[in-house]
Formats: sequence, C-alpha cells, structure tokens
Amino acid sequence: MIAADLVVRNASELCTMNGPAGGGEAAAGIVRDGALAAREGTIVWAGETSDLAARVELLPGAEVIDASGQVVTPGLIDPHTHLVFAGDRAGEFAARCRGAGYLEIAHAGGGIRATVEATRAASEPELLRLASARAERLLRQGVTTCEVKTGYGLSVAAELRLLRVIGALAETTPLEIVPTLLALHAPPEAGAARDAFVARMAEELLPAARGRCRMLDAFLEEGAFTAAEVRRLFDAGRRAGFVLRLHADQLSAGGGAELAAEYGAASADHLEQLSAAGIAALARAGTAAVLAPVSTWVLRLPRYAPARALLDAGATVALATNMNPGSAPTENVALTLGAA
Repeated sequence: MIAADLVVRNASELCTMNGPAGGGEAAAGIVRDGALAAREGTIVWAGETSDLAARVELLPGAEVIDASGQVVTPGLIDPHTHLVFAGDRAGEFAARCRGAGYLEIAHAGGGIRATVEATRAASEPELLRLASARAERLLRQGVTTCEVKTGYGLSVAAELRLLRVIGALAETTPLEIVPTLLALHAPPEAGAARDAFVARMAEELLPAARGRCRMLDAFLEEGAFTAAEVRRLFDAGRRAGFVLRLHADQLSAGGGAELAAEYGAASADHLEQLSAAGIAALARAGTAAVLAPVSTWVLRLPRYAPARALLDAGATVALATNMNPGSAPTENVALTLGAA
C-alpha cells in the first residue's frame, strides 16, 4: 500500500499529462473519475477513483478532497506576463471603445511609454507590492509557474532595476518565477538616436543582465522595432547564451515568426497576423506559439491567432494571460481559456 497524507478523488477529469506528445487532447492523459494521492507535497499515485482504496493507505490526519464535477490538472504555467509595472491605462480602453487604434493611442502619448513613466516614478518596494498582488491572483487560479518580463524601463539602469524587482518577487511568492529581459519593447524617447539605443541594449544591458535571467525578448512590430534591430539584439543575445523569445506578427505581418524560427527562439508570441509560411517555420523549428487571446479582444483586432492551423501543422501552442496594463489588464486565467 502507498501511504498518503492528501487524497483528491472523484475528479470528473484528472489530467496526468502522460499522453502522446503532439496528440492534442490525448496528450493530457485524461483519467475519467480520477484520483491522486500525495505525501509531503509529492504525488505518489494517480489513477481511477475505483482503484484508490486498494492502492492507497491514508495516514492519520490525512486530508481528503472530493473533486466531484471538477477537473484536476498539474499547476498551470503562464508563459507571458508583464507583472512588474505601476499606474493604469484604463483611459486607453475607453478610447479603443470609441474606435482609437493601438498606434493612434501610442502616438498620442499613451501605450507602453505611459507605463514606463509611471513605473519609473514608483519605488522598488511599491513595484514589488503591486507585482506580488498580481502574482497572488494568478496563484489562486492554479498558476504555479509564471514568466515575468521587464520592458518598462527603456534604459540600461531602469531595466536592471526591474530585474531586481523580479528577483525579489521570486523570493517572496510561492510561484516559480521565470524572468525575461524584454530589452527592445518601445523605441527611445523622441529625439534619441535609435541606433545608439539598440547598441546600448545589446552591448551594455545584456552583459549586465547575465546571471539574473536566461531569456531575452524583443517586440518586432510597426511602431516598435525593425527586423534589423531585432537581429542586432538577437545576435548579441545568442553569443551571450540567452534563450530567445519574440513578440511577433501581432498588429502586422512582419515576418516575425519566420525570424524567431530562424534563430531557434523558444517562442514567438501573439501571432494574430501569422502567415502560412510563418506557421510552417514555427512547426519546423519547434518554436512554441504563445497566444494571448485576451489582448486580441482588448485591442479590438480583426482576427485571432490561427491556433487550429498551428496545431494541425504540428506546432506547439501555449496560452498566456499576457497580464499588462494596456492590452490585457487582467490576471483572469479562465477568461484566457474561454477566449481560446
């Protein structure tokens, strides 16, 4: 008999995640009327509830949870968030409801730059307090691993400051935090030389950030950064040993998925304007497609990312809240799943 101090039983579906890779729903390894047993925080048995009594012995004081009508899964992973920021951009949501577009709002002084100003004005303890509350809301919805990006600094010193806050968050929350350096998120202030800005990010920020994070991200988009600028950052990042990621093909078809696949990036994210060539490239490269359908809805974009086509092509598809103050101001995991 297997001794356990925690049992969950009668689950309508127990997702063991031991099914065939790439098998769609079959990969979840679903057990109907499932049960699991754990001891000292480690799962020691999983199977059908009808087999539980014959396989598992309850230790004195063991907790038994009836999961009738529920789905039991491993801890969820949110692979794309911007948890560390200050301020809000609720006014932009109202403007979009009146018909304003993403670039129009940005050109009027809103968008990412508005959050940069509010974040720079906040102290590190205040940023940590705000991020911790957001992390707690994700945790209560079953998220146990969370990627967190910088990107609201737009200078070497400010980006390193955000990495410090993310590091403090990792030490103070039960969540497993995966930090990502979003080195190219929005262009520099008006009048600043773009070439010099990209050079600082590639030549000064990356060496200073090594050891604090493993992942490097950029935003390839009209109004953000060009493919040539992203390549300059990615070339430096690859030499420095960073794992690459890319915000790609969100507002326009800019060949971001193809570039991510070319560099062997871990993921290409957003992808509303993904082309057939981009789908094939992601599938061949094994670069995950991270989709953020809440952002698609909030930005009132005309189309969602082609998830079914990606799955049919054999690509890996992941879902993210993309929690941020502008295009996805919510930690609602159920909303993300429902939109997907």
